[in-house]
Amino acid sequence: MDAQKVDTFIMTNGKYFPSEFIIPLREMLLNADDSKWALIQTIQYKDPTLALVISLVGGSLGIDRFFIGDMGLGIAKLITCGGFGIWSIIDWFFIMDAAREKNVSKLQMFLN
Repeated sequence: MDAQKVDTFIMTNGKYFPSEFIIPLREMLLNADDSKWALIQTIQYKDPTLALVISLVGGSLGIDRFFIGDMGLGIAKLITCGGFGIWSIIDWFFIMDAAREKNVSKLQMFLN
Protein backbone atom coordinates (compact mmCIF):
# COMPACT_ATOMS: atom_id res chain seq x y z
CA MET A 1 0.00 0.00 0.00
CA ASP A 2 0.93 3.60 -0.39
CA ALA A 3 2.91 4.93 2.60
CA GLN A 4 1.02 8.23 2.61
CA LYS A 5 -2.35 6.43 2.85
CA VAL A 6 -1.06 4.25 5.65
CA ASP A 7 0.34 7.19 7.61
CA THR A 8 -2.94 9.08 7.22
CA PHE A 9 -4.85 6.03 8.41
CA ILE A 10 -2.62 5.73 11.48
CA MET A 11 -2.89 9.44 12.29
CA THR A 12 -6.67 9.28 11.99
CA ASN A 13 -7.24 6.00 13.85
CA GLY A 14 -4.27 5.85 16.22
CA LYS A 15 -6.36 6.31 19.37
CA TYR A 16 -8.15 3.03 18.67
CA PHE A 17 -4.96 0.94 19.02
CA PRO A 18 -2.38 0.39 21.78
CA SER A 19 0.64 2.64 21.37
CA GLU A 20 3.03 -0.33 21.23
CA PHE A 21 1.08 -1.65 18.23
CA ILE A 22 1.41 1.45 16.02
CA ILE A 23 4.74 0.56 14.38
CA PRO A 24 3.80 -3.10 13.71
CA LEU A 25 0.44 -1.83 12.43
CA ARG A 26 2.18 0.42 9.94
CA GLU A 27 4.34 -2.46 8.71
CA MET A 28 1.32 -4.77 8.37
CA LEU A 29 -0.59 -2.16 6.39
CA LEU A 30 2.36 -1.41 4.12
CA ASN A 31 2.70 -5.13 3.35
CA ALA A 32 -1.03 -5.69 2.80
CA ASP A 33 -2.64 -6.03 -0.61
CA ASP A 34 -4.13 -2.90 -2.17
CA SER A 35 -7.36 -4.84 -2.66
CA LYS A 36 -7.89 -4.90 1.13
CA TRP A 37 -7.60 -1.13 1.52
CA ALA A 38 -11.27 -0.41 0.87
CA LEU A 39 -12.27 -3.10 3.35
CA ILE A 40 -9.91 -1.75 6.01
CA GLN A 41 -11.42 1.72 5.59
CA THR A 42 -14.91 0.41 6.42
CA ILE A 43 -14.02 -1.29 9.72
CA GLN A 44 -15.86 0.25 12.67
CA TYR A 45 -13.52 0.46 15.67
CA LYS A 46 -14.69 0.70 19.28
CA ASP A 47 -13.77 4.00 20.91
CA PRO A 48 -11.80 3.34 24.13
CA THR A 49 -12.96 6.62 25.70
CA LEU A 50 -16.60 5.75 25.07
CA ALA A 51 -15.95 2.30 26.56
CA LEU A 52 -14.65 3.99 29.73
CA VAL A 53 -17.70 6.25 29.97
CA ILE A 54 -20.00 3.26 29.50
CA SER A 55 -18.01 1.37 32.14
CA LEU A 56 -18.40 4.21 34.63
CA VAL A 57 -22.15 4.46 34.01
CA GLY A 58 -23.25 0.88 33.36
CA GLY A 59 -20.28 -1.29 34.18
CA SER A 60 -22.05 -3.15 36.95
CA LEU A 61 -24.54 -4.42 34.36
CA GLY A 62 -21.84 -5.53 31.94
CA ILE A 63 -22.81 -2.99 29.30
CA ASP A 64 -19.16 -2.04 28.78
CA ARG A 65 -18.24 -5.64 27.95
CA PHE A 66 -21.21 -5.98 25.60
CA PHE A 67 -20.09 -2.77 23.89
CA ILE A 68 -16.61 -4.06 23.08
CA GLY A 69 -17.93 -7.47 22.02
CA ASP A 70 -17.14 -9.64 25.06
CA MET A 71 -20.56 -11.26 25.30
CA GLY A 72 -19.55 -13.96 27.78
CA LEU A 73 -17.91 -11.51 30.17
CA GLY A 74 -20.86 -9.16 29.75
CA ILE A 75 -23.29 -11.88 30.80
CA ALA A 76 -21.05 -12.82 33.75
CA LYS A 77 -20.91 -9.19 34.91
CA LEU A 78 -24.67 -8.85 34.48
CA ILE A 79 -25.42 -11.97 36.54
CA THR A 80 -22.96 -11.07 39.32
CA CYS A 81 -23.77 -7.34 39.34
CA GLY A 82 -20.26 -6.51 38.18
CA GLY A 83 -18.60 -9.12 40.36
CA PHE A 84 -20.35 -7.58 43.37
CA GLY A 85 -18.91 -4.21 42.36
CA ILE A 86 -15.28 -5.26 42.47
CA TRP A 87 -15.05 -6.28 38.83
CA SER A 88 -16.70 -3.03 37.79
CA ILE A 89 -14.09 -0.97 39.61
CA ILE A 90 -11.26 -3.03 38.11
CA ASP A 91 -12.71 -2.51 34.63
CA TRP A 92 -12.54 1.27 35.08
CA PHE A 93 -8.79 0.88 34.78
CA PHE A 94 -8.64 -1.84 32.11
CA ILE A 95 -11.62 -1.36 29.77
CA MET A 96 -9.82 1.10 27.50
CA ASP A 97 -6.99 -1.39 26.94
CA ALA A 98 -9.51 -4.17 26.34
CA ALA A 99 -11.26 -2.05 23.69
CA ARG A 100 -7.94 -1.31 21.97
CA GLU A 101 -7.02 -5.02 21.98
CA LYS A 102 -10.39 -5.87 20.41
CA ASN A 103 -9.68 -3.31 17.67
CA VAL A 104 -6.29 -4.92 17.02
CA SER A 105 -7.79 -8.38 16.69
CA LYS A 106 -10.53 -7.05 14.40
CA LEU A 107 -7.96 -5.40 12.12
CA GLN A 108 -5.75 -8.50 12.09
CA MET A 109 -8.75 -10.59 11.10
CA PHE A 110 -9.31 -8.38 8.05
CA LEU A 111 -5.61 -8.34 7.11
CA ASN A 112 -5.22 -12.13 7.19
